[in-house]
Amino acid sequence: MIRLFQVYYPVRTLILLVGEALVVCTSFVLGMALQHRDDLYVVLNYEGGYLRIVVVTLVVLMFSHWFDLYDPTHFSEKREVYFRLLLVPAILALSLAAIGLLFPRYLLGNNAALVGLVILTMALFSWRALYGWLAQQPYLRERVCVLGTGERAQRLVNGLRARSDLGIEVVGWSGNLEGVVTGDSFASHLTGLIRKQNVHRVIVAISDRRGALPMQELLRLRLNGVKIEEATEWLEKISGRIEVEHLYPSWLIFAEGFRFSAGFVLVRRLLSILTSAILLILVLPVIPFVLLAIKLDSPGPVLYRQQRVGRGGTNFYCYKFRTMRQDAEADTGPTWADNDDPRITRIGKILRISRLDEIPQLWCVLKGDMAFVGPRPERPEFVRWLTEQLPFYSVRHAVRPGITGWAQVRYKYGNTVEDAREKLQYDLFYIKNASIGLDLLIMFQTIKIVTIGRGAQ
Repeated sequence: MIRLFQVYYPVRTLILLVGEALVVCTSFVLGMALQHRDDLYVVLNYEGGYLRIVVVTLVVLMFSHWFDLYDPTHFSEKREVYFRLLLVPAILALSLAAIGLLFPRYLLGNNAALVGLVILTMALFSWRALYGWLAQQPYLRERVCVLGTGERAQRLVNGLRARSDLGIEVVGWSGNLEGVVTGDSFASHLTGLIRKQNVHRVIVAISDRRGALPMQELLRLRLNGVKIEEATEWLEKISGRIEVEHLYPSWLIFAEGFRFSAGFVLVRRLLSILTSAILLILVLPVIPFVLLAIKLDSPGPVLYRQQRVGRGGTNFYCYKFRTMRQDAEADTGPTWADNDDPRITRIGKILRISRLDEIPQLWCVLKGDMAFVGPRPERPEFVRWLTEQLPFYSVRHAVRPGITGWAQVRYKYGNTVEDAREKLQYDLFYIKNASIGLDLLIMFQTIKIVTIGRGAQ
């Protein structure tokens, strides 16, 4: 796997992405070559041909991303993938038609865009079929052995086998060992497996290693060129989160990451201010209509003020447009919103789905109470309760809370302790791997989620 923006990506997924970009570029270059045989050089170099092709390529990749065509969890659903793949040139055709009507001078001339689109449609299906065939070839797969027993090792094996895009084949693991598992039994199992299989990598998933780790065998394999790695790192890579089970404070202290230099904090703060200011300017024309809709829909103030816990555990007031009736917690006290919550007003449902209720939080970002990207700010009542229920929950307060974040784009809205545990694991991953690149990636993912209305509550 390759690490970009502090996030791990399978090499195969990056190959798919780069290959698709080349397919799009080549398709439209061929379209222009067929339609501009005599003046192709001039059109490409002096009339902005290359720039237009690059823009179209980025648009196609963005559409593909929105349709989850680079999400490895959907790769096995071939019919679904090809249906979504067909939607990409279809929407691109509508977009190009609109540009041709409104801004015809920006379109690839002499029907080159239409010819390129036809070539692209056939090329995309051909490339996906070729990629699918290559991904199944055994000589392109890495053979892995998982050393360990129990639920954690089983979860790792299942995760590796479910991710065909990783190019990994689990040729064996220690889950079927019988009797009392000791260092000798692990060593015997590992030696027999290495003798039968050409193993490239051993992943150690032994929870209690006292007397159970076959050190001599692992050292011999390491010296013979076999990669020896720890399960925690691989579980983090394949899931994008840090599991709190079997996690010790010493790991948080010695693990790579969890660093916040003064330069990084400054740049991250400037990015939050710039992004929030731009968004606030863009949504200003919408705000009067939102205020009027809230006022007409139900009695009460249009703004809702609520205490939340920020960086360092300090409390601040978070502002939102009101989406519930005025006395929503009069009888129940602080509670999470449920699915089809009767306290949510008619306009409130629309505001939550469209995320327009979050607009006042931009002011919290400008004030410095929040960042644009970070863990979701939680209420003090819930923080005290969740800190008792979940280990390492207070680590979330190492950074400013955010309007959006890694947990928000990777996991659904949560209203249970288990949901809070899942989101904590994503928050820990974000804090460990925090970078400007990761923040920009989260912002890009947020655009997709807001567009399709996923995860709103």
